[in-house]
Amino acid sequence: MEGDSRREKIIEMLNRASEPLSGAALAKQLKVSRQVIVQDIALLRAYDKNILSTNKGYILYQHETKSACRRTVFVRHTDEQMQDELYTIVDCGAHVLDVVVEHEVYGQITVDLFLRSRQDVDEFIEKIAKSDAQPLKSLTNGAHFHTLEADSEDVFDRVWERLNEKGYLN
Repeated sequence: MEGDSRREKIIEMLNRASEPLSGAALAKQLKVSRQVIVQDIALLRAYDKNILSTNKGYILYQHETKSACRRTVFVRHTDEQMQDELYTIVDCGAHVLDVVVEHEVYGQITVDLFLRSRQDVDEFIEKIAKSDAQPLKSLTNGAHFHTLEADSEDVFDRVWERLNEKGYLN
C-alpha cells in the first residue's frame, strides 16, 4: 500500500474507532511496522490532522459540538492526590485534554491525555503505577496545567469550585 493511501486509511480507521487505536494495532492491520505508523502520524499532523497520542493509543480529535468550551487550569498536588484531582474534573463533566508543565530548561512540555471518565483516569493511573516513569508534574514540584473541555461554562464553574475546595488550584 502506498504512503498516501495508507495515511488515508489511518484517518478512516481513526474516524470509525470508538476507542483509541494503538500504533501496534494500526501497524498490524496495515501490515507495516509501528515505526511506519509513527512516521505517518507525524506527516498527518503536519497536514493539520488533529491526532492525539494518548496513553491508550491514537485518537482523531474533533470537537463534539461547536459549543464546546476550553479552559486551562493551573493546579498543584501530590502524587497521592493525582487520581482524586482527575476524578474531580471528570466527575464535574469536563474532559482533561492534556497536561502541561513549564520547565526551566526545556520550556513548555505538553502531553495529550484525553481523559473523559473515571475508567480513563484509572487506566492512566495504573499505567503510571506499572512503569518506572514519573508524572510530568514531578519536574515542577507538582505544579502543572490541564487544558479542559466542557459543554458549558457552568461545568467549569463546578470544576473550579471543587478543585478550590480540595486545595488543588495553584
